[in-house]
Amino acid sequence: MKNLKLGRPGGTSPAAWFLGPKAENHDALTHLVTRAVASHAEARRRYMPNDPEFVSAEERAAKPHQQTLALLGDRLNDMLRALNGSLPLASYRNQSHMYWDITLPGSVGYFAAMLYNQNNVATEASPVTTHLEIEVGEDLCRMLGFEIPTSDARATGAIAPWGHITCDGSIANGEAMWAARNLTYLPVAVAAAIRAEERLSDARNLTVQTTDGTRARLLELDTWQLLNLPVDQAIGLTRRMVSTTGVTSADIEATLPKYALQNIGILDFYRRHLSEMPNGSPVVMVPATAHYSWPKTAAMIGIGASAVWPIALDADGRMDTVALRRALDRCLAEKRPVLQVVAVVGSTEESAVDPLAEIADIRDEYRQMGLEFALHVDGAWGGYFAAMLREAPPPQPGDEFRAPNAFDRMPDQQLSDYVRRQIAAYPRADSITLDPHKSGFIPYPAGGLCYRNGDMRDLISYTADVVFHGGTEPTVGVYGIEGSKPGAAAAGVYLSHSMIPTDRSGYGRLLGRCIFNNKRFHAALVAMPDAGDIFTVTPFKPLPVERAGGTPSEIAAQIDYIRREIVDLDNDALIEKFTLDEKVRAIFKELGGDLSILNYAFNFRTIDGPNRDMALMNEMNDAMFHMMSVQTYHAGRPPEVEMFVTASAFAPQAYGQDFVSAYARRCGVDPTPGDSLRFLISTTQNPWLTATSEGSFVPTLMRILRRTATRAAQQVMQRHGLTPPQ
Repeated sequence: MKNLKLGRPGGTSPAAWFLGPKAENHDALTHLVTRAVASHAEARRRYMPNDPEFVSAEERAAKPHQQTLALLGDRLNDMLRALNGSLPLASYRNQSHMYWDITLPGSVGYFAAMLYNQNNVATEASPVTTHLEIEVGEDLCRMLGFEIPTSDARATGAIAPWGHITCDGSIANGEAMWAARNLTYLPVAVAAAIRAEERLSDARNLTVQTTDGTRARLLELDTWQLLNLPVDQAIGLTRRMVSTTGVTSADIEATLPKYALQNIGILDFYRRHLSEMPNGSPVVMVPATAHYSWPKTAAMIGIGASAVWPIALDADGRMDTVALRRALDRCLAEKRPVLQVVAVVGSTEESAVDPLAEIADIRDEYRQMGLEFALHVDGAWGGYFAAMLREAPPPQPGDEFRAPNAFDRMPDQQLSDYVRRQIAAYPRADSITLDPHKSGFIPYPAGGLCYRNGDMRDLISYTADVVFHGGTEPTVGVYGIEGSKPGAAAAGVYLSHSMIPTDRSGYGRLLGRCIFNNKRFHAALVAMPDAGDIFTVTPFKPLPVERAGGTPSEIAAQIDYIRREIVDLDNDALIEKFTLDEKVRAIFKELGGDLSILNYAFNFRTIDGPNRDMALMNEMNDAMFHMMSVQTYHAGRPPEVEMFVTASAFAPQAYGQDFVSAYARRCGVDPTPGDSLRFLISTTQNPWLTATSEGSFVPTLMRILRRTATRAAQQVMQRHGLTPPQ
C-alpha cells in the first residue's frame, strides 16, 4: 500500500474540493461515484472468476426480478422526495449548526469504501481501511503538532503519538477520561503487585522520577505520590519493568490483573488500596461550557457525574484560571486525585477557546507541588484549526480562492493573538479530541482522538480471540470504546486529507476563510441597525473598544469606523487596506468569535426608549429563532425559510449570575436573577460566504436579519400593548 500515504501535495483548486451550494461539481461527483461502483463490481467479478453466479441472466430478466427492482426504484423516489425537505446544509443561508458541505473526496472515499463494508475492529476484517485509519491517525497527530519520531528514534524508546477514528467526539472524550482514570491508578496497582507477587520480586528496586524531578524507588512512595506519578512515568511503568529488571511480560500479564482497577473494579480497588484516603474520590475538571459527554462518561466509568467539577467562566465564556487554581488547591489540600483537566477549544455554543497555554503552565506549576493530572483538549470543533498554523510546502500554481492574498498563504495571521497562542499549545496536551465530521467537512460518523504518548492507548486495550487471534498485524480495534466501526469513515477522511492537506495550503486555507467570513459577519452585524430601526443587536463578543471600557459614544464611533473601513469594502479592497492600515487590521483580528461561531441577541425599542425587560427580549429572540429554523417538516421540498440559525441560552446555573447579568446589561435590559438569557447562534463554516461568483452574500443575510428582527419586535410589542417609536 505504498501509494496510500498522506503528506503528499494536495489539489490546487479549492473549488474542486466540494460539490458546492448549487451542485456545481455534479458531473464530477457522478463520474467519481460511477467509477467507484464500477471498480467495486469488477473486484467482485475478478475474485475467483469461475465461481457460479447466485442468479442467472434468465432469472434477472424474469418479471419478478424486474418488478422488484422497479419497486426499489419507487421506494427510493419516495425517500428522495422526503430528503428534499432536509436542511440545505451547503447553502450560504445555512448559518445554524457546526457543519457545512462535505468534501468531494470525503464523500467519494466514504461511498467507495462503504461498498466493501469493511469493519475496522480488526485488520483481518479490514486490511485496507485499517491501514487508511492508521495513516489518518498519524496525519491528525502531525496536524496537531505532536512530534512524529523517526523509526530509529522509536527503536530507542522515543515517545510516539497515536490517533484513531471514533464515531464522534463524545466517544473520543469518553475514551480519554477512561484512559486518564486507568493511568492515575496504575502505579498504585503496580506497586501493590510488586510487593505481593514473587514473580515480580526483581522489580522491587524499580525507580521512577517523581513530579518534582527527583528519582525514588517505586515502593518507597506513599499512596498520594503513586496517584500523582508523572504521566509519562506512569504510562511507561510496565515497559520499564521489562526493560530494566528480570521481570517478563508474561510475569506482568499473570499477576497485574489481580490488582488493576480495570479488572477488579473501583469498589474493590478502593477497599484494598485506598482505604486510608478519606477524600480519595477522584475529580475531572471541565469548563462550565463543557459538553454533556463529560458527566455522562463519569457516570459510565463509575466515578459518578458529580466527580466532574465545572470550573467557572470568565467574561468571554472561557475557563477562568483563577477558579481552576482554587479547585486544584482544594484537591491538593484534601489529597483528592485529579484524573484530568479538560480545556475546550471551540465550545459547542460559543466556539470559545479556553486558555490552554495558561492551563498547561498551571499544570507544570502544580506538578512541582506534587499534583499531577492528564491534560485533555476537547477540540471536537477546534482541532482542525491547527492546520492554520502548520507550515505548508512551497505554493503550487493554481486557483487561490479567486483572489490570492496574504490570508490564504498565512491564514493564522487573522486569528486573534489569544486564539493563536492557545492552538499553538496543542502539543502540551496529553490527549486531544477532534472531529473530522465537523471542521474537517467529512461525512458522519467520523470523530477522532489523538494521544501525545501513544502508549496511553494500552491502558484501555481489550482483545477477543475470535476477532484478533493473537495476531501481530497493526490494528486499531483493540483500543477504545467502540467495537465494530465503519472502515468507510477512515476512507473518507483519508481521501479528503490526500487532496486537502492538513496544513496552511489545504484545511488551513479553508478554515482561515471561515474565520475571515465570521469576522466580516460580525462587522456587518454590529453595523446593520441604523437610527430608523426598531431593534438593536448585541454580539456576545465585545468590540475592541468595549473590551477597553469605552464610553457609549466611543463604541458608536468604532461602529461607524467599522462600517466605513470594513463593511463597505469588498474582500479585495479590504485585504489591500490591511497592508496599508495597521489599525484596520488590528480591529479586524479582534472581531468575530474565537473560531467561526458568533452569538448575538436582539432587543427592541418602544416609544419610551429601549426595552428593559429581559423576558420580552427573550421572547423576541425566541420568535426570531422560530422564523429562522425548521419548525414544520415539508415532505418533498426544501424548508420555506430564508435563513437558518440556531439558538441557546446563558443559564446562571452554568455560566454564573454575574456572567449573565453583564451580558444582559450590554443588551440594554435589566437582568432577572435566576433567569436565562436567550440568544441566537450563527456558524460561518462556508469558506465562500464572502467570495461567491457574485461577491459577498453577507449583505443578503443582513437584509434577512433586519426583516426578521423588525417583524419579531413588532409581534412582541403588539402582543404586550407597547407602542413602537415614531
